[in-house]
Amino acid sequence: PYTNVDMSKMLKGIGKYIGVPGECVFVQDYKESFCQYMFYQPKELWQYESALFYCDAQEIRAYMLRRLNTVSTKSRDMFVTVEEVANAHMKELEAIYPVLNVDKAKDADESFKSFIQNVFDKKVVSSVYLTGEGFENNWYPTSLRVLCNGRRAFIGNNLYSKGACYTAYRKMFMHIEDPVYLSEDKLTDQITVNMRVNGQEMWYPIVSWGSHWYESNNQWEVLLEDTEDIELHIESLVQGTLKTEVIPLGRLPKRGEYSMRLQIETLFLDEKTCKITVRDVGFGEFFPPTDFQEEKIIHLGGNDGKFNSMS
Repeated sequence: PYTNVDMSKMLKGIGKYIGVPGECVFVQDYKESFCQYMFYQPKELWQYESALFYCDAQEIRAYMLRRLNTVSTKSRDMFVTVEEVANAHMKELEAIYPVLNVDKAKDADESFKSFIQNVFDKKVVSSVYLTGEGFENNWYPTSLRVLCNGRRAFIGNNLYSKGACYTAYRKMFMHIEDPVYLSEDKLTDQITVNMRVNGQEMWYPIVSWGSHWYESNNQWEVLLEDTEDIELHIESLVQGTLKTEVIPLGRLPKRGEYSMRLQIETLFLDEKTCKITVRDVGFGEFFPPTDFQEEKIIHLGGNDGKFNSMS
C-alpha cells in the first residue's frame, strides 16, 4: 500500500538473502502499480482521467490517474500521477460482506452511487477499475450503471501484480522511461550526461526524475572521448530551470581516444543531495587504473510541497 526508505531497504535485504541482487529489486506502491498497468492499456482508456476504486469490508477509496502539465518546456516526456481523491467508511459494507444482506445492500448501493457522483463531478473519466474483495458480491447494480455511463469499467484483483510485472518489463528493456510517473516522494529533478548509448547520442539520465532518491545510487563505466571535462545538466520540473555543473578532468593521464575508461557513481546523501564521483578504472591490461578521482556535490531543489502546482 505504501513505500519508503525503510520498506525499500527491508525488501532489498530480503531479496539479497534469497539470492536476488538488490539492484534487481524495485519497490512501488499500489498507486504506482495502477499507473504502470495503465501505460500498457489502449490509449483511449486513459485519454482523459482514469479512476480506480478499492473496496474492502469497511472502506471505499477512490484514486484518479491524470496527466501533469509541468513548468518545464525543455522536456518532451509525458508526466502522470495518481492521487487519492476521496475515501469513505461505509457501515453498510460491514453487513453485506461476506454474506449479502439485501436491505443493507440497497443502502450501500445508494451510498456508493452518491460517492461516485461526487468523485466524478466536473471530471472527464475515460475508464474505471474496481478492485478489492469488497466488490466480489454484486451489491451495487445501480452504482454500476453510473460507473458505465459513457465509460468502460473493469473489475478484478490482479491489477497491482500486473502493474508490477509491467514495471519489471520497463526496467529491463527501456533505457529512458516515458511516460514518467511522479508522486510527492519522487524526484522532480533530473541529472544528465551527454553519452552515446547503443550508437545513439543523447543526454542520458544518471539520476532520473520519477525515481525515489534512495533507489538512485548507481554506477556506470564509460569510455571517454577527447574532452577536458564532464558536463552535467540538472533540470528541474518544478522550477523549470536548467543548470550546468562541470567535473574537471585535467588531472587525468593522457591516453588515446576511447582507451580512457571511467566509472561514474551517483550516491545520495539525503533526498536533496547527490554526490557524483568520477574514477579512473584503467583499460584492462593496457593501462592500469590510477588514483584519479573527482567529486561533485549536486543540490537538488525537490518539490517543496509544490507538486500539485505542476498540474
